[in-house]
Amino acid sequence: MPEKSKLISTALDEAEDPYRRLRALMTQLRNPDGGCEWDLDQTFKSIAPYTIEEAYEVADAINRNDTDEIKNELGDLLLQVFFQAQIAEDANLFTVEEVFGSITNKMISRHPHVFASPENRSAEQQRQAWETIKATERASKKEAEKVSAIDGVASALPALLRAEKLVKRAARIGFDFPDARSSSEKIVEELEETLEATGEDQLVEYGDLLFSVVCLGYKLGIAPEDALKAGNMKFEDRFRKMEKLLGGDLNLYSLEEMDLAWSAAKMS
Repeated sequence: MPEKSKLISTALDEAEDPYRRLRALMTQLRNPDGGCEWDLDQTFKSIAPYTIEEAYEVADAINRNDTDEIKNELGDLLLQVFFQAQIAEDANLFTVEEVFGSITNKMISRHPHVFASPENRSAEQQRQAWETIKATERASKKEAEKVSAIDGVASALPALLRAEKLVKRAARIGFDFPDARSSSEKIVEELEETLEATGEDQLVEYGDLLFSVVCLGYKLGIAPEDALKAGNMKFEDRFRKMEKLLGGDLNLYSLEEMDLAWSAAKMS
């Protein structure tokens, strides 16, 4: 019988199906017989940061509207899926085919208007139906496992995105500010508490302040990540204009001089 490594190499050389080639590639990298020692040493946990990084690089390529890079970065992200699935298969937990089957079944379940009872829906109606179906799925899980209404919000998400998801999840059961005005009043309250606190308490109060700002964004229909990105871009643009107006080393200028240049940059 041919050695496993030789069979895999044959699949890599001869398979025309890109899926089969990538599947064979990942299997060989994790193969104790001639595989890569680094790949063999990896675990779910050690690979997770790379998976997150690749997702961010996809988003960055999309923001830059660079279609070649979108293609390349999607490939890198897809490799992470196969990598994690291969780790699972090596431990006899599940296979990449089961991963594909799971998401396919989930998407069919969440699109009954397409696969069960076809009907015309607007994008907003579909969004609402999607959330209803997800809530039903969580309710079934809650009944079986007695979980919290905010379970399922991944702890590994960036803090700002996780805060937004927690706010939305709480709002679905009615735990929410009645309007943007009352939400903004909470920001003022948290700001005062942040300024009055000291030491470790100040860190906690500052976190409450940031969370209350996310709550206001929800009431206004603004994604905090998008808003902060826009704020970052605005600051960077004005700062560079200020540098250009002053010229040279900014350390040579007083705060008052930089403030004047900043104001001029805002007007340009």
